[in-house]
Amino acid sequence: MRYVRRGICGAALLCVAGSAAAQSSVTLYGVVDVFGQYLNNGGNASFSERSGGNTGSMFGLKGTEDLGGGLKAIFDLENGFTANNGSFFADSTAMFYRQSWVGLSNEKYGQLTFGRQYQPSFWIVYPADPFRADELLAPAASGVLTPDRNTLATQNLTGRTSNSIFYRSPNMGGVQLYAMYGLSATVTQPVPQTTGNMLDVAASYTGYGLYAGLGYQYMHPGTATYPGLPGPLNLLGTEHFTAALAYRIGIVNLQALYVYSKPKDAAPHSLAALAGADHPYSLASFGATIQATSVDTVEVAIQERNARGVHDNTPGFEIGYDHNLSKRTTVYMRAGYMKNNGSATMSWSGVTVTGQGTSQTLAVIGMTHRF
Repeated sequence: MRYVRRGICGAALLCVAGSAAAQSSVTLYGVVDVFGQYLNNGGNASFSERSGGNTGSMFGLKGTEDLGGGLKAIFDLENGFTANNGSFFADSTAMFYRQSWVGLSNEKYGQLTFGRQYQPSFWIVYPADPFRADELLAPAASGVLTPDRNTLATQNLTGRTSNSIFYRSPNMGGVQLYAMYGLSATVTQPVPQTTGNMLDVAASYTGYGLYAGLGYQYMHPGTATYPGLPGPLNLLGTEHFTAALAYRIGIVNLQALYVYSKPKDAAPHSLAALAGADHPYSLASFGATIQATSVDTVEVAIQERNARGVHDNTPGFEIGYDHNLSKRTTVYMRAGYMKNNGSATMSWSGVTVTGQGTSQTLAVIGMTHRF
């Protein structure tokens, strides 16, 4: 009888454990992306191998636990790396540079999460960019991340924020609301920098083939240390206004973006004022994503980045082609051109221009595998 009771208890424990395991899950996922690049940088031609031209190379762990009553615990830890040499992407000190957050999700009330996360303004932009806001080769991403002397003290839309609290509403008839507050953070790469607190709010609508989004972000002042400057640069409090629009007509998805970044006035005799690095700038982009066949996609974008109050603007265009070999594997090509006018120094992310007013020509072929 003792052994029967033990057997019954053991079976009951196994059932409880099985039930608990059924209510939670952890998923390993990732992307490996490598491409070959030809670049003509102001007349200097080069060939290189890089990573993340279609989608950033990454691996991550995400999970959920059902807490009952429609409530779930959720988390996501996402690393970024460069597949061509195996190093960390962007910041060698950050294991989970792309995302690292935990929180709660409720099917009726939305999602509340804490940690390093994508900003509401990023989620607004993503559906309206033919190149999906890729950090390396999307012209729109390069336009806000480019190091330009005239806007160096104007803080950029970075896409992600550490030390943040993020609320995302449920889908309410196609409408979604987003709100984030981020606390001050300090990094050492790519340059030593301290950012102030940040507020980001946004709203989007999806329905009847239409997508529309609006975002507002305010970044409090900070500091950054750039090579060649006599001391730390005072980063100005900056407002970002974002608008995104897309409309699908058959196989064609028409897309448009507009970003305006407006810094507060630099204090007299501050480094930002003395260096003339306090100009606002705008970015306008128009493009399309064409689903040519079930496995072939064509992307097109034209855009202009314009620093206000100074002769500094960069028109450009990019075309892309993706061919899906399977649901997980894609080969792709990109080709683009940018013309810097005046003192502009824009190029694709990770490229340092040879001088002001130079043109940039890019051609790429690559492969992406998702797991």
